[in-house]
Amino acid sequence: MTTTPLSRTRTRAWPSRTVAVVEEFLDGPEVSLLCISDGATVVPLAPAQDFKRLRDGDEGPNTGGMGAYSPLPWAPDDLTQKVLDQVAQPTIDAMRRRGTPFVGVLYVGLALTSRGPRVVEFNARFGDPETQVVLARLRTPLSTVLLAATSGRLGELPPLEWSDDAAVTVVLASPGYPASPSTGGVLEGLDLPGGDDTAVLHAGTAVDASGRVVSAGGRVLSVVGTGPDLSAARDAAYRRLRQIRLDGGQYRTDIARSAAEQQAMHQTARV
Repeated sequence: MTTTPLSRTRTRAWPSRTVAVVEEFLDGPEVSLLCISDGATVVPLAPAQDFKRLRDGDEGPNTGGMGAYSPLPWAPDDLTQKVLDQVAQPTIDAMRRRGTPFVGVLYVGLALTSRGPRVVEFNARFGDPETQVVLARLRTPLSTVLLAATSGRLGELPPLEWSDDAAVTVVLASPGYPASPSTGGVLEGLDLPGGDDTAVLHAGTAVDASGRVVSAGGRVLSVVGTGPDLSAARDAAYRRLRQIRLDGGQYRTDIARSAAEQQAMHQTARV
């Protein structure tokens, strides 16, 4: 990691005032935790990690997300509870006290630093592509959770049920994405059988006058693979993605690779 100082303060002079800007270097991996709130109770979903850079090795320009995976075998066991107790629940409590209760999805983007979790961003929505792998593992019907949130009954729900399987999603992007994505390219291979362990989720696609499915956005589609571990889920996702053709299409080949290798080593050590 870089040796940039962990924190520093700079002073900026304005015509009528002086403003201190506090900066902190965040030295750990990023994690996304989606939480559902009914304005009082907060129910966290499973954490996930996404990949923002366009190319393998976290190279290239920043994007809306090129893939994600869940669960996180390297994350602390108490991560979700710690974020709930220290970040999500206090945020919802503060909004309720201010008379602006929040009902919906609170997206908590975190950096797991050497000094503990730090919030990078909040969003009031499901995050893409993290949602794809999180919901692929959720056994409790999402509709049940959302209905409880809208009716103020999240606290009455039993604990959410999760699959033990892993999920990996890989994004297929248009040529030129993210700076100037080109559209209109024909997608082939969508009708090929992918197996029960994969799903193709359309994002930026359309049907042209000839009835062909074509690209219509920067991030065209995602392929979600599931399996008993991250290696199996990766294999499923990339197997299906290789069946799909888009001239000039681009995708990363290293989504969840490091985590899968780490998980495999731990499994081997336990044998």
